[in-house]
Amino acid sequence: MPPRRLNVVSHCAKSPWFARTWSEDALYSEYAGRLVLQSLGNDKVEEYWNLRKAVGLFDVPERPVEIRGRDVLRFLNRAFTRSADKLRIGRGSYGLLCHAGGGLVCDGILFRLAEDRFWYVHADADVFLWLSALAVDYAVEIRDPGSWVLQVQGPKSLQVLERACDTGAPAEFRYFDAFECRMGGQPVLVSRTGWTGEIGFEVYNRDAGVDGPALWDHLMAAGSAAGLRAGSQMAMNIRRIEAGILNYATDMDWHTTPFDMGLGAFVELDGHDFVGREALRAAPRAARFTGFRCAPREIAYGARLVSAGEPIGRVTAYDLSPYLECGIGFALLDSADHMQAGGVTIADRGGEPCPVELVDLPFYDAEKNLPRGLPSPHDVSE
Repeated sequence: MPPRRLNVVSHCAKSPWFARTWSEDALYSEYAGRLVLQSLGNDKVEEYWNLRKAVGLFDVPERPVEIRGRDVLRFLNRAFTRSADKLRIGRGSYGLLCHAGGGLVCDGILFRLAEDRFWYVHADADVFLWLSALAVDYAVEIRDPGSWVLQVQGPKSLQVLERACDTGAPAEFRYFDAFECRMGGQPVLVSRTGWTGEIGFEVYNRDAGVDGPALWDHLMAAGSAAGLRAGSQMAMNIRRIEAGILNYATDMDWHTTPFDMGLGAFVELDGHDFVGREALRAAPRAARFTGFRCAPREIAYGARLVSAGEPIGRVTAYDLSPYLECGIGFALLDSADHMQAGGVTIADRGGEPCPVELVDLPFYDAEKNLPRGLPSPHDVSE
């Protein structure tokens, strides 16, 4: 669904840094009950290249829920498709929630902050309600910490981190690490994660009384020498498609299983007894989610893929890639049998058939060297 312009007098909650991103040219939409900045009114391609070559600051709407208590590990092992037992303090891992039918309730990152305290940073779904319902027979507390997140992403992001932390960045800060510190005197949680496929970090306020404009200004000052600029969801969306990063509610939802989406590596069928395990044991294992490339055309989300005159799936994400110089997108196919289909076309916004090539994801950097800060032939930083 395309973003819609919302009046600032909205039922959606506004981020603590809203005063620093609002303008008459800004474009907003709703996500998880929060106002999300889709566009600053700038050229999204310029924002994209700043993300890829320097560093961008992004106001994003994902929200954490805190799970803590005596039974926290037993509870998490019931809720998630992978065991939380081996997750060390100060580390995060990708986590999936499924319902009894095996479909996806949500996805996100599970962080272990203490022996008995975890944060699950999740996508657009009522995870708080879901976990609260599951927690009836467990000695755990499910709470909303009232936290918001900023993402600092791009090849120069760790330069910003070193200057932003009041006592400097950790000597070792690996992909999916997390630590608590102060930035500009304010308590924050920092994780080396992001939604762009570039090296970067995320900053979560730990205090609901955060001075949002002050934290925003502190980060901008820390990143001035590195070329830090504010960016938008539209620029991030191009990069996340290139990186093969999925979005809950558009790419996957309640009716798709982890196997449908090619996420079987994050399901432990032979381990703990999680919600949905029995259904997933009987579910088809073949993926029916794929990437596609095409000439630079305007294609709508939800457009049908056609092969041999028959519809075989629908577009879940699409944009023009400045780096690959072509159209790129995701498609959810009606059956895994269509993964090798030939002669596939999609009608563009003008109704003309556009030939497409089905391709594996991600579109490049399959080893994820860029977010790990490792040498990559796809590094375009200056």
